Amino acid sequence: MAKRLTMFIAIGLVLGLVVGWGINLAIDDGTAASAAQLKQIAGYFSILTTIFLRLIKMIIAPLVFSTLVAGIAHMGDGKALGRIGARALAWFVCASLTSLTIGLILVHLLQPGTGLHLALPAATASVGLDESSFNLNNFFTHIVPASMVEAMATNEILQIVIFSVFVGVAITAVGEEAAPLVRAIDALVKVMLRITDYVMRLAPIAVFAAVASALAERGPGVIGNLAYFMGSVYVGLIVLWCVLIGAAFLFIGPSARALVRFIREPLLVGFSTASSEAAYPRTLEALEKFGVPNRIASFVLPLGYSFNLDGSMMYMTFASMFIAQAYGIHLSLGEQITMLLVLMITSKGIAGVPRASLVVIAASLSMFHIPEAGLLLILAVDHFLDMGRTATNVIGNAVAASVIAKWEGAIGEPDPVQA
Repeated sequence: MAKRLTMFIAIGLVLGLVVGWGINLAIDDGTAASAAQLKQIAGYFSILTTIFLRLIKMIIAPLVFSTLVAGIAHMGDGKALGRIGARALAWFVCASLTSLTIGLILVHLLQPGTGLHLALPAATASVGLDESSFNLNNFFTHIVPASMVEAMATNEILQIVIFSVFVGVAITAVGEEAAPLVRAIDALVKVMLRITDYVMRLAPIAVFAAVASALAERGPGVIGNLAYFMGSVYVGLIVLWCVLIGAAFLFIGPSARALVRFIREPLLVGFSTASSEAAYPRTLEALEKFGVPNRIASFVLPLGYSFNLDGSMMYMTFASMFIAQAYGIHLSLGEQITMLLVLMITSKGIAGVPRASLVVIAASLSMFHIPEAGLLLILAVDHFLDMGRTATNVIGNAVAASVIAKWEGAIGEPDPVQA
């Protein structure tokens, strides 16, 4: 079933490209009327994508809660939880620094913004992004949920993780008396995974609609205008993919080939929908089939979606330096390194924030006297770049969970049937 679904998702992606591009070519004549008509047609397509993403949002909170609580309960040792958490955070920091460094090196080699002959927006122009939430006080207070019901209702993954850790640790401390609750949560995990399977069968339709909507409204022209910038970002992402997969082979061994096969489907879902949430359930299943214990995968994966956004790190480096190059603003090496550190720190916990990468960039540019209005240059192609960085985040988090399982000596053999 998994291989067939991957094939259908790929078919949906190709059909979406063909249909969306065809509609744009047939209708777009450069007038405001045709643009409005294309936007309306894209809206019809996006209904299917919206329904699918709402179904995904419907299952994310109970899936994260149940799998994480069950994993911690079966861990049976608070020290093991702390050790796994420390190893996960150490890996996340190293991966983020690696991503930022590769991005900085490549953006200097490729120079995507140098000599750009585009009409730059006025420095006083606004991009309409809310940057107020990105400050130290809000970051730390937002981690802790004021209400578990509110956290689940708004799909605040990090808050759900915090509450789930408390519940799991408390169940472990209570011991045998909590056994009925553990059995109930184990049953909930199985139910949520079955619901996930039902929802994911709609993925090919959602992928088709998402890609067709984007191409119909924007057309191939918007890609061509910033083709070199987009190509540079994707070169960086591909290099990062190679580094991440290479790290998997280094720490896990030859069985990393099976990991690459298992994550093809969630990677395609993440790329096509540009949604990490859409890829999460299948990534969790893929890791378990690879041999990563549920207690580790269910803890590291949701944590990774808040702290290990490797693709977003790469994109933010390219976008920030691209804007500086486009404006002809020179930054010293010290300023560039400082910018990367600021981006790394301010990006933590941004999962679930709409257009989070753009908001983080906008909040950081002003510190280095770069007009935030430069983001207007890349807004048109942000969706197509979001596809790549989301897929990269999927790979980064899958590798992180697998490596940590290896360090814990808990990784099993890949499922031979699924492999």
